[in-house]
Amino acid sequence: MIRVGMSTTCVYPLAPEHAFRLAKLAGFDGVEIMVTQEDTTQDATALLALSRRYDLPILSVHAPVLLLTHFVWGRDPRVKLERSAALARDVGATSVVVHPPFRWQSGYAENFLDIVREVGTDTGVTIAVENMFPWKVAGRSLKAYSPGWDPTAMDCDAVTLDFSHCALSGRDSLAMATALGERLRHVHLCDGSGSIDEGKVFDEHLLPGRGNEPVAEVLRYLTTRQWNGSIVAEVNTRKAKTEQERLELLRETLAFAREHTATATPRKRFTRSRRALEALLPGHKL
Repeated sequence: MIRVGMSTTCVYPLAPEHAFRLAKLAGFDGVEIMVTQEDTTQDATALLALSRRYDLPILSVHAPVLLLTHFVWGRDPRVKLERSAALARDVGATSVVVHPPFRWQSGYAENFLDIVREVGTDTGVTIAVENMFPWKVAGRSLKAYSPGWDPTAMDCDAVTLDFSHCALSGRDSLAMATALGERLRHVHLCDGSGSIDEGKVFDEHLLPGRGNEPVAEVLRYLTTRQWNGSIVAEVNTRKAKTEQERLELLRETLAFAREHTATATPRKRFTRSRRALEALLPGHKL
C-alpha cells in the first residue's frame, strides 16, 4: 500500500507537535516537515523525539524556500538545500522537496540542476523538484523561476507533483504524472480550481475532490503502476474554527487517498477440476 503522510503545513501556524498529534489521530502513515523559523523544524533530535512519541515516521522534509522562510538558515539557497538534505538523512526521511529557484537568485539558479544532483549524491537523499506555476503582474507574465516552473521540461531525476500548482498553471495533473514517468517520486495531495480574483491568483490547496484537478485518477494511475513513492497531504485547514473541525478535514483528505489507492481484491479463478472437487465435497471451499 502506498504510504500517505501529512505535511506540518496542514496545521499552520500551529507548532510541529500539533501536526504529529493530529496526524496520529487522523490515521496518517507519517509526516512531512516544512522547515520554518520554528526551532523544532530545524532540529533532528527534537523531530525524532516527536516521531517516537507519536509512532509516526518522518517521510520527507520540505526545504525552506518560501518567501516567508527567506532568512531560515541564512540567505544562501544552496546552504538551505544542503541543510535540508542533512536533516532528512538524520531523521530517516528519504526525500527533500524543493522549489525551482527564483530567477533573481543568480548563481544558484544558473547551477540549480547540478546542485540538486550533487546534494542528492552526497547525502543519499532524493531531491524532488516541485512543479510551480507562472506568475502574472499587472496582466503580464513574469519569468519568476529559473530554469522554469515546469519540471517536465527540466533535466532533473526526481519530481514532486502538487495538484494546486497544476491548477494554477493550467496543467492537467494526470498528463503531468504520465509525462514524468519514473521521475515522479513524491506527491503533494490537495486540489485547486485555478482561482483568479481581480487579477490575483490563489494557491488554494483545497481538499482533494473539491477542485478541478483529476486527483482521484492520478492516485489510481499510481496504484496500478505499483508506484513506491510517498503521497503527502498538503491541504489548507486554516478556516477550521475548532480542532475537531480541522481533524475532520484531515480525515476526509486521508479517506480520499485511501479510497483511490486501494488495490482491488483479486478474484478467485476456478478451474474445471476445482469445480468438480467442490461438487464432490459439498460444504468445502477450495
